[in-house]
Amino acid sequence: MTKLFTPFQLQGQSLSNRVVMGPLTRSRAPEDIATERVALYYTQRATAGLIISEGTPVSREGQGYLFNPGIFTAAQIEGWKLTTQSVHAVGGKIFAQLWHVGRVSHVSIQEQNQAPVAPSAIQAVGAMSYGYQADGTAAMIEASMPRALDTAEVARVVEDFAQAAANAVEAGFDGVEIHGANGYLIEQFLNPHVNTRTDQYSGATRAGRIRFALEVVDAVIAKIGKERVGIRLSPYNQVFDMALYEDLAPTYQALLQELGQRGIAYVHFNDPTRNDLENVDTALAAQFDTLLEQTRSWLPQTAILLAGNLDKARAQQLINEERIDLAVFGRPFISNPDLVARLQHDWPLSPADRETFYGGDGKGYIDYPP
Repeated sequence: MTKLFTPFQLQGQSLSNRVVMGPLTRSRAPEDIATERVALYYTQRATAGLIISEGTPVSREGQGYLFNPGIFTAAQIEGWKLTTQSVHAVGGKIFAQLWHVGRVSHVSIQEQNQAPVAPSAIQAVGAMSYGYQADGTAAMIEASMPRALDTAEVARVVEDFAQAAANAVEAGFDGVEIHGANGYLIEQFLNPHVNTRTDQYSGATRAGRIRFALEVVDAVIAKIGKERVGIRLSPYNQVFDMALYEDLAPTYQALLQELGQRGIAYVHFNDPTRNDLENVDTALAAQFDTLLEQTRSWLPQTAILLAGNLDKARAQQLINEERIDLAVFGRPFISNPDLVARLQHDWPLSPADRETFYGGDGKGYIDYPP
């Protein structure tokens, strides 16, 4: 018997099932403020046991894509309230994903056209930001050369995360997920190929690599409590110029053991080894699976979430084997607002229109029928 559709207690919060709607950037907020359309989009999908919002920037500096609703101004906090109230009105739960893109940004998005910030002044090779072209039109543009954060500045960025968490709770979110994956700022600190610092955050040492992530987690816990805090991680990620490194598994082990001591609500793994199911690197996938299996002993009080091209069968198997607690689905939720019912009853899934993934109006956003 599958547990996928059974209730789950997440640090005292009752989830109606173990299906999670993962964070999906949709770029539907013209003034970077969540609107009524955004509220409808999430409410349509609130039969998920838990919704994790699209990445919501913790500051203007942390933004790398236009038209994403942030969580750092009073107007943005107010804008998100309709979403959280609407999701709660139909019995759903929703966490805000706190996002700082670091070097994956463009000067046209930054205040006064300043350079984006990063652990080190190393440009993200092949990374694209959604910013303004010279003619003033919005488009995908190569990420700008960043500047390295001064040691004294790091504390300010940590505080940006903490304040964003407090803002999210004020906006009605049930908790927050710290975005530590997919090549953005926290993962930039974790990877020595793009973290060449020589201070206490140095990529040359394991303790230096994980320090920033832990400082963010601790600051957020201090603001809103450990039971409202999750973090997303993507071990074995190889986006842009962020190659694998020899000490990768021990680095994540050290980070996860520290997180286990803090007893946060959950760790959300994004499995990058199965992005292309037709060309899976079996050796790398095995390394990820080993880390996932070990994580249970390091996180005795923390739920384990997994995303990465899951289908119903694999999600059921991993939950039944108690390797994970909650299964995260991303793109299927775009075109299947009633995904939970479709999975439960083995109904066919509707295909998504990729042309409407990012930007635009309600087409391909709130018009998929149940």
